[in-house]
Amino acid sequence: MFKHKELKPQKRDTTSADASTAPGYPYRLNFYELPPLFDVTLEDFEECAIDRLRILAEIESSYARNRSWAELREVTNKLCRKYLPMNANKTALGKINSQEQRKRDHLGHFVLRLAFCRSEELRRRFVKAETTLFRVRYEEELRDEREEFLKSLNFGWAKVDANERAAFEAELKDLEGKTDEQDSYVKVHWTKVPDLVAKRRVFLRGGFAYVSGNEISSIVYHEFEGKLQKALEHTAKMLPRMDEDTRLVPILNNLSQGFLAGIPSEWSNAPSSGDEVRAEMIDDMAKKHFPLCMRNLHECLTRDRHLKHFGRLQYGLFLKVLGLSIDEAILFWRKSFSNITDDKFNKEYKYNIRHSYGLEGKRANYPAKSCQQILTTDKPGVGDCHGCPYRHFSPENLQSSLLTHYSSQGLGTIDLHEIMRTVKDEHYHVACTRVFEITHASKGVKKGDGIGDGESVTHPNQYAARSIELEKDQSQGGTAMAVD
Repeated sequence: MFKHKELKPQKRDTTSADASTAPGYPYRLNFYELPPLFDVTLEDFEECAIDRLRILAEIESSYARNRSWAELREVTNKLCRKYLPMNANKTALGKINSQEQRKRDHLGHFVLRLAFCRSEELRRRFVKAETTLFRVRYEEELRDEREEFLKSLNFGWAKVDANERAAFEAELKDLEGKTDEQDSYVKVHWTKVPDLVAKRRVFLRGGFAYVSGNEISSIVYHEFEGKLQKALEHTAKMLPRMDEDTRLVPILNNLSQGFLAGIPSEWSNAPSSGDEVRAEMIDDMAKKHFPLCMRNLHECLTRDRHLKHFGRLQYGLFLKVLGLSIDEAILFWRKSFSNITDDKFNKEYKYNIRHSYGLEGKRANYPAKSCQQILTTDKPGVGDCHGCPYRHFSPENLQSSLLTHYSSQGLGTIDLHEIMRTVKDEHYHVACTRVFEITHASKGVKKGDGIGDGESVTHPNQYAARSIELEKDQSQGGTAMAVD
């Protein structure tokens, strides 16, 4: 269901010169106080939410990866430009329709409210990610447009007049350590700025906090967070009315899993690199390029000369998308199942291999399983090898497996504490991303780089493809290429 492709914009005039100043969305910043009151296709309903969720999921991953605010802001801005671009009024000229951009942003936010209002834990994580996204946008907004946005809202603050400022001149001076006559101050009830009170960044008198102009953003963030929290609680009470809508409930159920492992792009076909993957190459590739889930499957297959159904499905689709052709796949699986006869192999396994390649049955082009699908479907039982080791292994087995498979690539016992901490916090794809960074440090990957542009691992084929690409770049260039 999570499939990213270009959305077709609704038919409307995209060349209007005053589109950016139309009454619908006068500002890029939005408190989302009013729901979208327009018709929308089911496709746009889902895709606008997915585009936004890609950004929010990476924000949560950034917190789990202990990124600095500067790093988090840089990654978030890159993803916003890629998935949810919004031009300022001054730059929305020509064919850029900022109203359509802001409309998609508005719709995506409210769809995700429906998905993440269901439990206190989901609401907490959604509010944190949305508040962070708002803060990033607030800091990036042009100053004059930001001020116009603030004027349009009522934050319950009052300007400190000249007489009051003179009466508390010494106290206000201590806030900033300077006396700039141009500085403006507002006073607001102290409960509006608990973070500033805790940091002693305000002057308190009579239950009011006196806030300097450059700290006003704290009031704005707190107000946004409080309003969103209340709105989610209200939405949760109304949600049971949607239970009978068979069109929307499956979409919302899938969206609510977005924080578990991010939102991947669909991997249905082999990358167009032109390099053929042959059966005899798999063993070496597994040792150098595969994520832990696939290395575990390969090890079980090599050891037992067999994999159960869900293991074959998970590993087979991964190898298919990696670039293993149908002929090479049959050869690989036949050699791997060396303890059975040709007749048994042809009767019990060959058809399923061809089926996964779309050559039998309904001839569908089955995509490889994403991290989210591996985490949430077909839970492994006793004797199974499929699943996600970061979630389904015991802590002891996971640490042992990590050292066994990756110690030759630079992972040591000193790295296990950080990895196990993210696993304990249920950020399984973040743990996998950290393993990628550690094991590819010799190829120029630094902590925080992820698999490229700071993004986290969301798909096993994404992990393998990036690893192969880094090795190829290193061999062609002769030097390690730093990941942007």
